[in-house]
Amino acid sequence: MTSRRFSLCAVACFSIAAAASARPVSYPGGWTVMQRNTGDFSSLHLHYSPTFQDSVGAYVEQNWADDYTFAGAQYNRLLRRWNAPGSQANLYLNLGAGYAESFDGSEQDLAGFAGLAADWETRRYFLSYQARAYDLGFDQSARQAARAGIAPYIGDFGDLHTWLMVEVENVPEAETPVTVTPLVRFFYGVQLVEIGYTPETERFMANWIVRF
Repeated sequence: MTSRRFSLCAVACFSIAAAASARPVSYPGGWTVMQRNTGDFSSLHLHYSPTFQDSVGAYVEQNWADDYTFAGAQYNRLLRRWNAPGSQANLYLNLGAGYAESFDGSEQDLAGFAGLAADWETRRYFLSYQARAYDLGFDQSARQAARAGIAPYIGDFGDLHTWLMVEVENVPEAETPVTVTPLVRFFYGVQLVEIGYTPETERFMANWIVRF
């Protein structure tokens, strides 16, 4: 196989994964719904991508661990993408601004967050890292997480794709600062579902993403 044919094949393979990946920027004109539930917090992010580098939308988070609700706008920017014949890597910026309120209503304030996210993958292996810092006005917090994954089989276009992953999360202010969550990721077409379990907190993870 020539280098040109190999490169075209690699692009096609990665386009399969990009259709339902967890990345915060979609194709130009695309909409994405991203729902996450870790047990410590639940979030919903709806965004629109006017370009292949940018997306903007609404973000709502209910944080059960810290007892607050955040609602506002989120902007995502693809800072850099590295394409190779057999792999792809990405670096993203996440910015949010809105309003936060404690569950009992005793504290409310303007709030915001800033974060970075990076990933690298082949058709077999996956690595990612993300960090985010919050300023709620009445409280500040931060969290970071890293993942490693492997695909037990290499599917073709139109197949159900499966990843086995492990996520390590660090929330310094939490009762359990470091947690390890084994999870399974499935994606088919434009749908992505993740299911996992965290033994340290005895809580389930359930994430869902759809692009349209």
